[in-house]
Amino acid sequence: MVSEPVPTPEQANAIDRRSVLWRCCAVGAVGVVGVVAGCSSDNDQSVGNQQETGGASDQGSGQPGGGAQGQALAKTSQIPVGGGMVIAARKIVVTQPTAGDFRAFSAVCPHRGCLVSQVSGGRITCPCHGSVFSASDGSVQQGPANLPLDKVNIRVEGDSIAPA
Repeated sequence: MVSEPVPTPEQANAIDRRSVLWRCCAVGAVGVVGVVAGCSSDNDQSVGNQQETGGASDQGSGQPGGGAQGQALAKTSQIPVGGGMVIAARKIVVTQPTAGDFRAFSAVCPHRGCLVSQVSGGRITCPCHGSVFSASDGSVQQGPANLPLDKVNIRVEGDSIAPA
């Protein structure tokens, strides 16, 4: 009868290389899942999607809000007073701080490059780290961003808002 050697207490507590490798892989897999889950967001900012509050949607249809440079960004009726609209496909946010006064800024937050997602109450909000900008002039109202949103020149022709 062949029996296997009885391990010493030190050998019984030792971990073999295979166990270490499997444990490292498992820990790494859990870490990757955590990072991927942490990077995802309910605020999808892919091309063609638009994050806004109080405005109309931009679905990249060639109508106001989508399309090539020089085409209309939005209709004036789509931009609420005190609010605005993020046009994700163009990376532009259009605001109307007061009735008839339309402004536009880059929708790219200067802090880490995320797209801003909301415009309401005279404030433009970045979802990534909570920076808040003025809908009137793009200035920083709350960090961590320390630079304002870049201004974008626009023109209003009738009821259309287009890049200048």
